[in-house]
Amino acid sequence: MRRNDRPLQLGMHTYTLHLSGLGESWGFDDTHAFEKSINLMQLMDLAVEWGLDGLHITNVDLETLDPAHLAEVKAAAEDHGLYLEYNVSFDAPCDPRVNSNVHDALVNAKAMGADLVKFSLDIERPKPLYGTCFHPEVMSQLAARYREFKENIPLMEELGLQVSIENHCDTYADEVIWLVKQLNHPDIGACLDTINSLCVLEGPEACAQKMAPYANCCHFCDNKLVIDPDGTHSIGVAIGDGDIDCAKILKMLKEEAPLSRITFEVEYEIGEDTLEVAREKEIEACKKSINYLRNVLKLGVRGR
Repeated sequence: MRRNDRPLQLGMHTYTLHLSGLGESWGFDDTHAFEKSINLMQLMDLAVEWGLDGLHITNVDLETLDPAHLAEVKAAAEDHGLYLEYNVSFDAPCDPRVNSNVHDALVNAKAMGADLVKFSLDIERPKPLYGTCFHPEVMSQLAARYREFKENIPLMEELGLQVSIENHCDTYADEVIWLVKQLNHPDIGACLDTINSLCVLEGPEACAQKMAPYANCCHFCDNKLVIDPDGTHSIGVAIGDGDIDCAKILKMLKEEAPLSRITFEVEYEIGEDTLEVAREKEIEACKKSINYLRNVLKLGVRGR
């Protein structure tokens, strides 16, 4: 089978339902968190109802890292026929609940039955932002991240896990690729987020072209760019409703990326709605995204 003909599983990043208290409460100070209206076990039921293959989850969804609870999560995922991926940060700027070191993230991932751990690097960039790729202040932080990943490669191998390093809102594609190349391990790759490059003034398509050959994970997002008197804004919308050429990016990933799954992510915002109304619209954007990915982009059928 040619790489671009192979079926890809479809999963959801739980940040897609962040207004419902899942994923992470991003964009606020660290005292704010959305109250949870859906728990992880309920989400697994919804994932099966919506025809998903798996979930990309955080500590917020887990609520506790008690080993007994992680064993329950593992059993529930197996019962639902869902794969799990684990999403952590080193030093999240808004929601410290998602933080972990590499050692603990690997151990907890194994305990919950996840097979991949995705890391945000949480790099503090110098100002002005533009043109700071490989800046000395950035490289010293990347070197520290390198040392921690390197120290834990034997544990990753022992546990049979993959690691994926994301171009989060604070790294250029070339910096992520540099780190992946330095680590030089077949089970360590990049997580391409199709929107995050905008945060460092890097074009999404150019970023995807660079990162695709290294991507063992993907956050498939599609935001709408809005220009008004208050500036330029990247607004979260359902996949297919934004300004990313989703078909082109998916084709690129199928042809070049060593991944077997697409994890979609919607960054729906409250806007002028009440939280209750926004939550309903968030759910609809989630279901609309799944329909678009399955029926328009023809992302494979659910494997059970």
